[in-house]
Amino acid sequence: MSSEPQVRRRRVFYIPGYDPIPPRRYRELYRKESAEQAAISGYEINVLQAKAQARFGWNVSAQIEGAEVESAVEVLVWSDIVKGSMDQGILATYVQLIRTAAIYIGTGALFRLMRLRKGPVIAALYPVGFLLVQLGIAFMVAWGLGRVLALWHPWAAWGGLGVVPFILEWFRRLDGRFFAYYLMHDYAYSARYLGANPPELEARMAEFTAEIAQALQGDCDEVLVVGHSSGAHLGVSILADLIRGGQVPKHGPALSFLSLGQVVPMVSFLPRAHRLRADLAYLSARDEVTWVDVTAPGDGCAFALCDPVAVSGVAPKDKRWPLVISAAFTQTLSAERWRALRWRFFRLHFQYLCAFDRPGDYDYFRVTAGPLTLAARFRDRPPSKSRIERATSRYTSLAP
Repeated sequence: MSSEPQVRRRRVFYIPGYDPIPPRRYRELYRKESAEQAAISGYEINVLQAKAQARFGWNVSAQIEGAEVESAVEVLVWSDIVKGSMDQGILATYVQLIRTAAIYIGTGALFRLMRLRKGPVIAALYPVGFLLVQLGIAFMVAWGLGRVLALWHPWAAWGGLGVVPFILEWFRRLDGRFFAYYLMHDYAYSARYLGANPPELEARMAEFTAEIAQALQGDCDEVLVVGHSSGAHLGVSILADLIRGGQVPKHGPALSFLSLGQVVPMVSFLPRAHRLRADLAYLSARDEVTWVDVTAPGDGCAFALCDPVAVSGVAPKDKRWPLVISAAFTQTLSAERWRALRWRFFRLHFQYLCAFDRPGDYDYFRVTAGPLTLAARFRDRPPSKSRIERATSRYTSLAP
């Protein structure tokens, strides 16, 4: 390690996925999990109050691998946009269901996605199926109540339908357990413009690009962008815009991109995802950035070990990125921990941001608070042998 350039100061920009939770939850997650990982791995890490920053964040002081490092972590917030898109009534959600299913089936995207990984496709079908089950239960209760009312008068049987909205509302209030409405809004948001970004999201991404560009003018040693879940494809476009705009100084901080639990194909396989496909192709060939993509087959909500550039059918001849590696949950989590988490699908989707009790070469806290750049840390790491690179998308156009 002594021969590698040392990182003393780092800026970390975390891009969440489609998530309405307040950004302070990410700080508390980092605080809790970093303490656990430090105890397991034998290093020191402390989460401190953020210094003056434009957005929500926190500071990290760490002693890792014999070096003292300071990192400033910032959450690039778009949860307000997520909340706005989720502000739908029951009827509107069922309209979304019909439209989103029609888009993924009608374009052929659903069947091509199934050729990659069935897990995330099942996760996409789950809200459709469960919302239909809820509707079926509501109508069954209405039918039963109608039969009872018909004993009083035949026309009274129609009164049983009055119970349907109350049952559906009861299910909606329990969605914190089922996540059916949440996931339905998630997939509907991606499909709304057939893979193109909604205008409000494009505007927010431009703000994020400007903020990262400003950090690259600072005196830190590395600017690390972390994109989780849907945040991964936002990160691709943000960094592509940054480089195209000539906003990466030649002698500035190292620019790094860590994508975690990515679901890029859910968007890039849609017909109007021209912008994303062009950004994937562009970023994959740039030497201004180091891009490492981490997924795990145990994460049923991600397209595990699917090279997002290659499977989208837009890999250029001079492709360099991403380096696709596995977090290998079955190896990096003890048998006891794996049994406890195996069927907690949403919790597993966040495992990349958490502690591993049998850590391998991927450690989120070494990456974000350790003394090596992303490039140096994974320089000798070969890509996963089981990665999927076959071009699968029907749509590969880079311009409308």
